[in-house]
Amino acid sequence: MFKMRNPFRVVGRKTTLFFEDLGGIALLIKNILLELPGSFKRFHLTTEQMLFMGVNSLPLILVTSVFTGGVASVQSAYMFSDYVPMRYLGTAVGKTVIMELGPVLTALVVAGRVGAAIAAELGTMKVTEQIDALETLALDPVKYLVVPRFVSGIIMLPILTVFADFIAILGGLVVSVSFLNVSAYTFLNGLKLFFRLRDVWGGLFKAMTFGGIIALIGCYQGFRTTGGAEGVGRSTTRAVVLASVLILITDYILASFLFGT
Repeated sequence: MFKMRNPFRVVGRKTTLFFEDLGGIALLIKNILLELPGSFKRFHLTTEQMLFMGVNSLPLILVTSVFTGGVASVQSAYMFSDYVPMRYLGTAVGKTVIMELGPVLTALVVAGRVGAAIAAELGTMKVTEQIDALETLALDPVKYLVVPRFVSGIIMLPILTVFADFIAILGGLVVSVSFLNVSAYTFLNGLKLFFRLRDVWGGLFKAMTFGGIIALIGCYQGFRTTGGAEGVGRSTTRAVVLASVLILITDYILASFLFGT
């Protein structure tokens, strides 16, 4: 016979864990900021992570972006039909990609690939006591394991977003010309019509913030891993889910400040 769990105890435990995680993430951010100035002395560690996070993620980002731009063109044309002239199609695709789809979808793809890898790698090091060995040797794990990944995240996500924006707009152009009977001149003229550099910088700032979130959550979950191989799997899942949720929440907050009227 199953024993019914006390709902108040469950809520209390979840609330306690939430504030524990909140405090742990805040302390990790403080340690990162303290060690950040010295990261340039160990920049080779950062370049290794930049290669992993950025260059190795590029093929997946390009494939995702080209279809994102195509879908944006098709849906915009459908919504414009009989209401808005097609000369604004490039405007809609460009604004949507640069301000929203480019940074957010790139961050979600990288969170699934890189965030999981960071949590799995550091989680394995934690359960095999490699991180404890670093501390025994008076080597700060935050300095050598977290800061290079954090710096790489805030550098590479905007760069990946630039590629994603370009490929998505190119994909939207190809779909518009090939399937929507919109000439390249009309599409590009609409793209330039309401183009604002502020939108580009806003999207890149969002991407930089998302990169920091992905690295931060992946490292935090990796450091909290317990329970062997099963625990590594749990930490990996939590890292991806939590990073994805925080990306969407942060996207709303930043969009309200950057683009709100």
